[in-house]
Amino acid sequence: MILEPLLGAPLAVHIHVTAVTPPALLGAYILLRPKGTPLHRLLGRIWMALMVVTAVSSFFIHELDLFYGFSPIHLLSIATLFGSWNAIAAARRGDVRLHQRIVAGLYFGAIVLAGLFTFLPGRIMHAVIFIGAEWPAVLAAAAIGSILVAIVLRRRRGRLIAR
Repeated sequence: MILEPLLGAPLAVHIHVTAVTPPALLGAYILLRPKGTPLHRLLGRIWMALMVVTAVSSFFIHELDLFYGFSPIHLLSIATLFGSWNAIAAARRGDVRLHQRIVAGLYFGAIVLAGLFTFLPGRIMHAVIFIGAEWPAVLAAAAIGSILVAIVLRRRRGRLIAR
């Protein structure tokens, strides 16, 4: 693992990575813990604020310039902003099921799926994680896999439902 590719990246990338890293871990924790508690609400507010910062910061990243500086990934950022708004509105209305579906979609789509694309060859995070040593790649894959397996197992046992 080497940090030079990330340290040499534009400020928008630094903000984006700094804003998205905590929600990646915090989101898994929130999804696995009891819902509706004061801790859930506090961590959910933090998670949502960081997701908005992540989405907004992406509009200043033009690494994949396909259309006037933008790429299809920016559509995901727009969806994340709308999803964040709708998740908050659903929670305030008491529509727990809709809130859960939106937040789970945001987590798996905007963090897990989009995060996996950042590890493709030629991307900054690929260079950070995979260049220089083999063990960080195995560790990263094991961590991501473990989180996904834990979430799937908890969901199948019905514990992901709000309490």
